[in-house]
Amino acid sequence: MSRIHEALKRAERDRAATQKDGPSKESIGQQTSSQAVQVSTEPELPASIGQSETKVVTDPVKLKFEDWRAKCVRATWRPDPNFLLFSSANPFPAGAEKFRTLRSRLYRVRESQPLRRLLISSAIPAEGKTFVSANLAQVLVRQGECRVLLIDADLRSPRLHTIMGAPSTPGLADYLQGDYEDWEVIQRGKEDGFFFLPAGKHVTHPAELIASKKFKTFLADVSDRFDWIIIDSPPALPVSDASVLATMCDGVLFVVRAASTPAEVSARGCKELQDGHIIGVVLNGLEKEGTSDPYYGYGSTAYGSIVSDAKEK
Repeated sequence: MSRIHEALKRAERDRAATQKDGPSKESIGQQTSSQAVQVSTEPELPASIGQSETKVVTDPVKLKFEDWRAKCVRATWRPDPNFLLFSSANPFPAGAEKFRTLRSRLYRVRESQPLRRLLISSAIPAEGKTFVSANLAQVLVRQGECRVLLIDADLRSPRLHTIMGAPSTPGLADYLQGDYEDWEVIQRGKEDGFFFLPAGKHVTHPAELIASKKFKTFLADVSDRFDWIIIDSPPALPVSDASVLATMCDGVLFVVRAASTPAEVSARGCKELQDGHIIGVVLNGLEKEGTSDPYYGYGSTAYGSIVSDAKEK
């Protein structure tokens, strides 16, 4: 027992001595090794983990207008003088002054509200909307250094290219189907500021193309390049295209053929375009007055008279 007692006391003294002198070299080495293992096995997290990453997306550089214009198709137009008043050699063609009056009224409306994208429509076919679209675009481009884009958005029965004497393809339908860039379908003529976008090839799904996001984006892009965008659309009652286009434009000019279109039909056409903003009415096709009138150029003519209820605030 005495030997056991002495062994226990000796062990107690050794333990006390170890605590007094600090850890032994062996224990220090074990501790350091343990810490080293812990450090070396702990994964290093990249700085981005746990933080929101911001992905920088840069839009393609938008061409300056002059560079973009140089890319557009240089087309040779042979306009029909029976429809285009300002293509005639006659400096005072019948009806031209009415379009100058319409131009002035549109500029007055523009003073009180945004007005850049203008839709030309009617209730039914054969009321003269294409005639009005083409001549309005031509009279606008003659206003100083004005840039005008005339668009044939009637993908069902396009006629503007015939009046303009311009190539019919490629055009809007080809662009919306992803086959071309915008400058490959937009034509430019002799006037520096006048551009034309034909309807393009025949398609079986015009309503879907007109309502597409790509067309909305296209209109937003070209709006920065032009002072006026004149859009010829299908009539409002037979198909839905015009009502869709009206929501993408700043205003609508509604064409009515005099002594032809029933009042109730015109009223239905206006109602169909109620989501758009009808800023005026063009009364087309009035019989001309006697040519003995010295102010014939300012009166009602075979080319029509402008009756506008444009809101001037």
